[in-house]
Amino acid sequence: MSNKINTQKLVYTGLLAALAGVLMSLEFSIPFFPPFYKIDFSDMPTLIALFSMGPFSALFVEVSKIVIKLITIGTSSMFVGDLTNMLGAVVFVLPVWFLYKRTDKTQKSIVRVLFISALIRIAWFCFCNAFISLPMYAAAMGIDIDEVVRMVGSMNPMIKNLPTFIIFATIPFNIIKMGLVYTLAAVVNSKIKDVMPNLLSVNSTSRA
Repeated sequence: MSNKINTQKLVYTGLLAALAGVLMSLEFSIPFFPPFYKIDFSDMPTLIALFSMGPFSALFVEVSKIVIKLITIGTSSMFVGDLTNMLGAVVFVLPVWFLYKRTDKTQKSIVRVLFISALIRIAWFCFCNAFISLPMYAAAMGIDIDEVVRMVGSMNPMIKNLPTFIIFATIPFNIIKMGLVYTLAAVVNSKIKDVMPNLLSVNSTSRA
């Protein structure tokens, strides 16, 4: 029985990783935000893996989707965005799992967990842009960080320096993105019994 469950988990995790890779490749920009700020729905398979099979399956999905994108499309950020996405995978998955396993697993609890996760991730993205990604861009291009900010924020006249970039780009973009992605993930998770009922037996018997 254990071998069957482990096989099921491997199959489901692989399918979700492939789906996440496809969804990450279907990213799109929205007006008034930097060109490297793009919306995709690849977090949805990660959350399904997390709620159904645990954090290791979810982390595998997160890492796999980044690798799939690099292989199929390549990098558009000199690997800076890909590196920060790798780091952000831990910030994404572990807090959600830590909070989720302490709830009663109801839909209301999941919504609360996702709301808290959104706040944590927005704080992470602010920190990441201020101290990791934008400084790395500046170092790679050999220019001042404020010049990088003005370049990437040229479509929004309110962006003039790093603090205004955080306020008028990082925070509102991630509110929009996570609002869309997390809402869809919550809806799909509520229907998981009908879509992939065997995941429940995997979830109830073992965690990845």
